[in-house]
Amino acid sequence: MTSPATDTRNPRLGGWIAALCFFIVVFEGYDIVALGATIPVLTDPDVGGFSVSEMNWVNTFSLIGVGVGAATMGRLADRFGRRRPLLIAVLVFSVFTLLFPFLPNAFLMGTFRFIAGLGLGGCMPVALALMQENAPVGRRALANNLPMVGYHLGAVLASLAGKAAGVHWSVLYFLGGGLGLALLALLWFKLPESEVVSSSERTSISDVLKPKYLRTSIGLWIAAFMGLVLVYGLNAWLPKIMGAAGYPVADSLTMLFVLNLGAIAGLFISAYAADAKGIKLVSLIWFAAAAALLLVLAIPFGSQALLTAVLFVTGVFVFSAQCLMYAYAGHVYPRNLVATGIGLASGIGRFGAIIGPYITGLMVAAGTAYPGAFFLYGGAALLAVLVIAQIPKPQRG
Repeated sequence: MTSPATDTRNPRLGGWIAALCFFIVVFEGYDIVALGATIPVLTDPDVGGFSVSEMNWVNTFSLIGVGVGAATMGRLADRFGRRRPLLIAVLVFSVFTLLFPFLPNAFLMGTFRFIAGLGLGGCMPVALALMQENAPVGRRALANNLPMVGYHLGAVLASLAGKAAGVHWSVLYFLGGGLGLALLALLWFKLPESEVVSSSERTSISDVLKPKYLRTSIGLWIAAFMGLVLVYGLNAWLPKIMGAAGYPVADSLTMLFVLNLGAIAGLFISAYAADAKGIKLVSLIWFAAAAALLLVLAIPFGSQALLTAVLFVTGVFVFSAQCLMYAYAGHVYPRNLVATGIGLASGIGRFGAIIGPYITGLMVAAGTAYPGAFFLYGGAALLAVLVIAQIPKPQRG
């Protein structure tokens, strides 16, 4: 009898896997921005009445949950196959997202967001592992980056939903959780089970630290950490940073939009480049270009058109550089360790998503965010270049 895993390379089934993985990653972008859109409403004394410190606690625990979920669910997917862990992750995220608006205090909100984050964080490494192992030969980076476009689509949808909902912030969570359950139904009927490895081939989480993979694993973790310092720091604080530089607030918001447009273009460009020229070379170029462009942004621009162009190109390199680390994991680890490798890179990297905005926030409060934040981000990108340089070149495409 033919197992479901042997069928995953036929075009029709592969199309379903690609579509499902794309929409899974949409939810991560949606969720992050939904909370960001909710915080101003919840801290309004006339609406939510929560303090900023309380909501900061909720946000931090949410991000920690995402990191822990990414690190643990990838291991489960390599041990038990992709289907069951992914179904559990989507179920947990959806249910605890739906329950969020009913919670009476910040402690319970933080707890439920942590649990929802476990599910949400567990989705991406499994989805990316599925995409990479079902990719056509020579298209692993493209398969990895395509679902990441969904992240930015989810962010746009959440921002539009937040604007439409206004003070009725609970709508964002009913929408996100409800659509998550709808996706769960699709996954149940359309997602095939991957082949579970035999007991003689099973790996453990400690395998990523064996001498064969040690330099690669540590390098990917550090590079993913630095990459998420950039991604989350810029997304959270770019308008404030550019406002501190003297640019109009309206223009600063447009700059964030332009940066993310560049990010979408960069996902495609970097994927084709990595598949054609090699993942290590392109990763080095992408982080080095990101470092240079971020340092250039520390220089005041007299031309709005020139600044917009530089921000677009910066987006091309900054966001996709970090995503290439997940594709890198697919090149260096065996099939029964890929989800573990992606999950650990994502999970450890998430602490960069916490620290980057936190340090930037301190700089904003101290009045040193411009040009200091760009020096911080440029330095983080340069550190990523150094650690990637010492990672052995992958032996397989």
